[in-house]
Amino acid sequence: MKNSKLATTLLLLGAAYCLLPVVWVLIASSKSAGELFSTFTLAPGTHLLDNLGDLSGYRDGLYWRWMANTALYAGVGAAVSTLLSAMSGYALAKFDFPGKGLVFNVILAGVLVPGVILAIPQYLLLSGIGLTNTYWAVLLPSFISPYGIYLARIFAAAAVPSEILEASRIDGAGDWRTFARVVLPMMRTGLVTVFLFQFVAIWNNFMLPYIMLGDDKLYPLTVGLNGLLNQGASQPSMYTVVVTGALVSIVPLIALFLTLQRYWQVDLAAGGVKA
Repeated sequence: MKNSKLATTLLLLGAAYCLLPVVWVLIASSKSAGELFSTFTLAPGTHLLDNLGDLSGYRDGLYWRWMANTALYAGVGAAVSTLLSAMSGYALAKFDFPGKGLVFNVILAGVLVPGVILAIPQYLLLSGIGLTNTYWAVLLPSFISPYGIYLARIFAAAAVPSEILEASRIDGAGDWRTFARVVLPMMRTGLVTVFLFQFVAIWNNFMLPYIMLGDDKLYPLTVGLNGLLNQGASQPSMYTVVVTGALVSIVPLIALFLTLQRYWQVDLAAGGVKA
């Protein structure tokens, strides 16, 4: 009983620690510039709509262009990365081929390499073929996720019985049909997890687009808001725009998590029934 109360207390403290910055951003986005710097309190202000108007009006709605760019980078990048991770993880889990162990070890090594280290080599490679300062400069590096492949391999090994694959082949289904009709549905929960991890990683990525892009119309939210923050040194009123933009930027992530969590709940319930 005591251990349960201690665990609950630690979880509540951890939740408070994680939610406190979000609460601060929510409150700060309702303040005027004067209230933000001189008389800030935890009481909500009355300027949220004004700040949203300023945010939308900045350079004829450039913020929403950044939002659309971010959705494109994160949505397309995460979807392609999830598909490639599923294919690679399934192959590593269920097929035998020369060099399989070496390939998996290289992928594990890739998991340990921070993405920041790869940004400069990726820039040099894409610059050599003329793709810097384009959408492809951000999309292409996001298509391969060593961590996503590793997770997909674990999920494929655990969720896809070899007997079902053999039965599918006996029924005359080829490898691609088996993968599409049998493997992908069985890996659904794991692939949702891979998609969410990759989506959030791309959505929050700063260094790669900061290096790759020079045209601010191609910026994602992270780079665009950083530029507004730098302007705040000479125009303090821009800080309220930055805070409001940061608040709006987390709304799609919250909506995505609330939408996809039902897949975990459904599969967990199915697992409980089977048990």
